[in-house]
Amino acid sequence: MIKIEIDASKCTTPFACKKCLQLCPQAVFLVVAVKVEKFKETDPKEPGSYFLLARYMDKCTGCEDCVKVCPEKAIKLTVEEGSNG
Repeated sequence: MIKIEIDASKCTTPFACKKCLQLCPQAVFLVVAVKVEKFKETDPKEPGSYFLLARYMDKCTGCEDCVKVCPEKAIKLTVEEGSNG
């Protein structure tokens, strides 16, 4: 099993960057709005307004394209040994 860690202190504007979202062949990532105001569009360039979530981690093949493309070095992949039991 592959574990994906995202450092939110480095990835502060994922919706403005979108590099991992566009490159991931398995569509593992999802961007979620943190700051929501009624009748107002959330600015994708405002730090902390959105956060990146590895929602579909089970689909990750471990290609590490997301790690390579991240300009902030905020994504880390590790292989976890799982029990078969």
